[in-house]
Amino acid sequence: MCCPSCFCFKGGVSESALPLCFFHMAKKVKRSTLVKKLDKAFSDFTRSKDSVQGMSTCFTCGKVAEWKTMDAGHFQSRGKYSTRWEERNVKPQCKGCNMVNGGQQYVFGKRLDALYGPGSADEVVFQSNQLRKFSSQELIELTEYYRGKMR
Repeated sequence: MCCPSCFCFKGGVSESALPLCFFHMAKKVKRSTLVKKLDKAFSDFTRSKDSVQGMSTCFTCGKVAEWKTMDAGHFQSRGKYSTRWEERNVKPQCKGCNMVNGGQQYVFGKRLDALYGPGSADEVVFQSNQLRKFSSQELIELTEYYRGKMR
């Protein structure tokens, strides 16, 4: 028996040779951990994808800085999961625009329309107000996808 709580019997075979019982299997990864890992992978991808020789441009003010010092600025709040990892919704922003100036949402929206066509900002706003629940498997797959794009 491997423990009194599960009553598994290992029958004389080396403990390391047998898989653990269900009670002792690795615990499920917390959803919050999966979200943090995806946030990191997506942020790195977003800030670096358009960088030139490691330098990235702030989407709202045009300031140029090393991509690692930039923020992944969201047009619509990160709290809205339907657009949290939407590439049109997240662009590199300097800390001044993203943190000090509240993300420069008006300028951000105008630049989205200029980049993706008229009405793009409205589409992102509409999408952000739709309910979207990501499964743990989807979070894992998205994390792998964005990590793969960084290679």
